[in-house]
Amino acid sequence: MKINYLAIVLFSVVAIAASAQTNKKNSSAKKPQAEPVKVDPVPEPIVAPVVEQPAIVVSTDLPRPKLVVGIVVDQMRWDYLYRYYSRYGNNGFKRLLNEGFSCENNNLDYIPTVTAVGHTSVYTGSVPALNGIAGNDFIVQATGKSMYCTDDTSVRSVGAVTDAGKMSPRNLLTTTVTDELRLATNFKSKVIGIALKDRGGILPAGHTANAAYWFDDKSGNWITSTYYMNELPQWMKDFNDQKLPETYLKLDWTTLYPIETYTLSTPDDNKYEGAFKGMDAPTMPVKTSALYKSAGLGLIRTTPYGNTMTIDLAVAAINGEQLGQRDITDFLALSLSSTDYIGHQFGINAIEIEDTYLRLDRDIASFLTYLDAKIGVGNYTVFLTADHGAAHNPTFLQDHNIPAAVWDDGTVLKDLNKFLSDKYKIDGLVISLLNYQVNLNNYAINYIHMDENALKNDCIRFLEKVPGVAFAIDMKKAGDANIPEELRTRIINGYNIEHSGAIQIILKPGYFSGKNTTGTTHGTWNPYDAHNPFVLMGWGIQHGKTNRETHMTDIAPTIAALLHIQAPNGSIGKVVYEALK
Repeated sequence: MKINYLAIVLFSVVAIAASAQTNKKNSSAKKPQAEPVKVDPVPEPIVAPVVEQPAIVVSTDLPRPKLVVGIVVDQMRWDYLYRYYSRYGNNGFKRLLNEGFSCENNNLDYIPTVTAVGHTSVYTGSVPALNGIAGNDFIVQATGKSMYCTDDTSVRSVGAVTDAGKMSPRNLLTTTVTDELRLATNFKSKVIGIALKDRGGILPAGHTANAAYWFDDKSGNWITSTYYMNELPQWMKDFNDQKLPETYLKLDWTTLYPIETYTLSTPDDNKYEGAFKGMDAPTMPVKTSALYKSAGLGLIRTTPYGNTMTIDLAVAAINGEQLGQRDITDFLALSLSSTDYIGHQFGINAIEIEDTYLRLDRDIASFLTYLDAKIGVGNYTVFLTADHGAAHNPTFLQDHNIPAAVWDDGTVLKDLNKFLSDKYKIDGLVISLLNYQVNLNNYAINYIHMDENALKNDCIRFLEKVPGVAFAIDMKKAGDANIPEELRTRIINGYNIEHSGAIQIILKPGYFSGKNTTGTTHGTWNPYDAHNPFVLMGWGIQHGKTNRETHMTDIAPTIAALLHIQAPNGSIGKVVYEALK
C-alpha cells in the first residue's frame, strides 16, 4: 500500500493551526482584554561617517640629539654649584640645575685625582688600572723615565713653531665615548676637543677625533698636531688672527661687581694667596695690560678671560665645522682650564675665585643661549662636570684650628733614599714620590737581584713614621690591606702596573704635597678633591636629582646609553638611569 506523505504533512499543518486558534479563544474568555501598550518608535541607528585614517608612519631615524657638548670645569669643587648660588644669574649654573638632572653625590673612584686622569675617566668610564693614564706625568716602570700623559715624539706641531704641538692620545689604552660615537656612525659624526691645556682637549676627544686644539703660550695661537691634520682649517686661522689674548688682557682683571659685595671670600690681601709676578700683593684689580708684556700671553690662563676665550673658540668651532647642523650627531668636548690655574695660585676662598665663578656663570649662560639659537632648544644635550676639586689652604685651616699641613715630598724623598742607602749601600733606590707613590729604581733592583719585597717593606716602615702619613700600601697587596674599603678600592683602581709606583702613600686629611704655603692643590682621595659635579641638561634628560652615590666612571656609559651606542671598551661605570627620559 502506498503512503501519501504530502497529504499527511498538509493534514498536520491544518490540525496545528486549528488547535492554536482554539487555545487563543479559550484564553480570551478567561482574562479581560489588556490595554495596548504604547511603545516609542525605535530611532534609526546613528551611523558615523567613514573617515579614512592616515597611514601609520614609523620613523627609520634613530632618535639622538643633534649635538652633545661635554663641559669639564678644571678644579671645580662640587660645592661651587651652591656656594655662590645666590649670586649666579638664572641662565648659567642655575639653568643647568633647574632644567636638568644633577648627581649630587658624584665621586672619583680612583687616585690620584689630577687633570689627565679626571678627563680620561670622564670620557672612558674607566680608571688608570685599565686606561693607562696614571697621572699628568707618570714613571714608566720598565725604564724609570718620566712620561707626560700626551707626549708623542712621532708628531709635529701644527700652528706653532715650538714643540708645544708634539702631542696625541696614543698613551691612552682604551676608547672614549667620543670614539664610540664615531665608530657607531661609521665616522660620520664629528668630534672636536678644545682646552687651554693640551691634555684637556686631547684625551676627551679620543683616538678618532677630527681635531683637538690647545693654546700655545709663545705665539698666543690655538694649535694642534699632525696626528689630526697637516694644516689648521681656515676658520681656526681666522680665529687666531683676531688676537684675542691681547684683546682680553688689555682689559685688566677687575671684579665683576663692587669688591665689598664679595662677602663669601676671605679679605683680598692675605697670606694664603700667591701674587702675580710683578705685583706686590695678591689683590684686585690685576693690571694684566701691563703684566702680560713681561709675563707673556700665557698670563691669560690665570685669569677668567682664559675661560671666556675658550668658549669663544667653541662657538667658532660649531660655526666653522657646522657641528649639530647636519643629519648626524656631533660631539664637542670642551674643557675650561683657567679655574685650575687661578685655584692653584689663590686657593679656594679668594675673591679671585668667587669672581672667576661669577664670570664663568655668565659665560656659560651666553653659551647656552647661543646653542638655543644655533642648534635649537631641546636639540642638544650638555653635561657639566669637573676633573677634580681642591683642598683648603693648609695655613688657612691651621688658623681656624683645623689639622692640616703641607707635606714636603722633596725632603721625604731625600730622607728615604738616605735611609735605604745606609742599609743597602746603594744610592737612588727610589726615583720619585710622584702621584703620592713610591717609584722604585727597578733597573738597579733587577740588575743586582735585590729582594723587592724586602725593599718595599723597608720603605713602608720608614713612611709610616713620617708626619702626615696615614697609610703606606704595597700596591700589589692593596686588596688585603687593613684600611677602609673606600681607600682600598681607589688604590686598586688607580694602580696601573706599567705606569704606577710600587707603594701608595695616603696622607692624613688636610695634608697635601708641595712646598708652597700659598694657594692650593689636589691629588688625594678626600671629598674636597674627589666630590665633583655631574649635571646633564637638554635632549633626552629628565629634570631632577639624585643623592645616591654615583661615580666619575658613570658619565661615559650614561652618555653612551643616551646615544644608543656601545660604552667605551674599558668602561666599568654604570648608567645613571634616573637622568634619562
